[in-house]
Amino acid sequence: MAKNDWPVHGEITGPIVMIGFGSIGRGTLPLLERHFKYDKSRMVVIDPSDEHRSLLDERGIRFVQSPVTRENYKEFLTPLLTEGEGQGFCVNLSVDTSSLDLMKLCRKLKVLYIDTVVEPWLGFYFDKTADNASRTNYALRETVRQEKRRNPGGTTAVSTCGANPGMVSWFVKQGLVNLAGDLGVDVKEPGAEDREGWAKLMKKLGVKGIHIAERDTQRTKDPKPMNVFWNTWSVEGFISEGLQPAELGWGTHENWKPKNARKQKKGCKAAIFLEQPGANTRVRTWCPTPGQQYGFLVTHNESISISDYYTVRDRKGKVVYRPTCHYAYHPCNDAVLSLHEMFGAGGKAQPVQHVLDENELVDGADELGVLIYGHEKNAYWFGSQLSLEETRQLAPYQNATGLQVSSAVIAGMVWALENPEAGIVEADEMDYRRCLEIQRPYLGPVKGYYTDWTPLEGRPGLFPEDIDEKDPWQFRNILVR
Repeated sequence: MAKNDWPVHGEITGPIVMIGFGSIGRGTLPLLERHFKYDKSRMVVIDPSDEHRSLLDERGIRFVQSPVTRENYKEFLTPLLTEGEGQGFCVNLSVDTSSLDLMKLCRKLKVLYIDTVVEPWLGFYFDKTADNASRTNYALRETVRQEKRRNPGGTTAVSTCGANPGMVSWFVKQGLVNLAGDLGVDVKEPGAEDREGWAKLMKKLGVKGIHIAERDTQRTKDPKPMNVFWNTWSVEGFISEGLQPAELGWGTHENWKPKNARKQKKGCKAAIFLEQPGANTRVRTWCPTPGQQYGFLVTHNESISISDYYTVRDRKGKVVYRPTCHYAYHPCNDAVLSLHEMFGAGGKAQPVQHVLDENELVDGADELGVLIYGHEKNAYWFGSQLSLEETRQLAPYQNATGLQVSSAVIAGMVWALENPEAGIVEADEMDYRRCLEIQRPYLGPVKGYYTDWTPLEGRPGLFPEDIDEKDPWQFRNILVR
């Protein structure tokens, strides 16, 4: 598509404040330029590092080199978010800044807001005085959901809208619609705001659970040296979430729990966590290109939000149906090796942490989708198969992993502009058709695949295993023990 052929989806009439200019911020910038009308003189990018400020200088975009902290955020951000007339937009793509506090400030100022994760202030992830329950994404999500209940409606704040969490929630809905058609289930598609209708549809289709099943096959030109951590997206972000407890939405069909599994005592109670780090917890899963594979059970917001969203309750409020949901992530090979080194060193992160850009990678793809399992057709994967080669043709400053995230940010921003008084929302609560319409040009092939694979394939083999042969889709069979 030629430069001038990209559609302008809307106008941001006030200032734009982008917090964070790491790999996702740099990737989002050219997409923002393509798809929005805005006053460049009132755009500012904030980051503690000036490593990439040349991209902003050559565009004439203001840059402020500073951290956003608990102590300075109100005084620092308020004048930037309210400069001039119109409605501003805060695009939070940072780490170590409280998503909840920034969201509350923006809504107070009637400024639109979007982020890709419920991020806490600096120190949360590695707080040795906190118990594991309070270090979970469940706990972080509950703070945002509580704010939504206390202050419903009002200026739109889109919570956790990247590739995952974010895009994958739209894939779940499209996958359910496809599955219903293939099963011959004659149902009217629920409306965008009909949570109960979507939950009943998933239950009717017999779905037991969903894996956010991902395989990153992007390869570097040179081999990874020792004592460095390489990844195709934020190393800091990956280490932080990877050292949180493994966490998953817990379905009503499950009849076994690991001995170190713990329930949450407050909130929606849609999830459990394990007393072990997610990036050192393996699960069996399936993606179209590699077939069956191991993934890491890294905690993510969508693992909880999807299970919560698709919960069916009876008239007395008792849960009668809920799907299991969790991430099953196979990162690029260099990231797997980096994790192996880190955990081998007692969890101490390497001193050099580096995000691999499109110039350092030679080929590969990021295959990211949802594996919807347990129904009459066994399992159905639906998602994006975006190659590095196609990414280079579509947008600058990012690899395939980054483009899946940055394009979801743009889709979420468009939705917020079109729904400016929707209050606090997660991707599950947005119009999936509109969001995918905006994002799809950046996702490469978006396809669905049925598979007869189950976690029992090839088991038991040469060694005895504690498995449930009657129900292949028990977490007992999925977890690698």
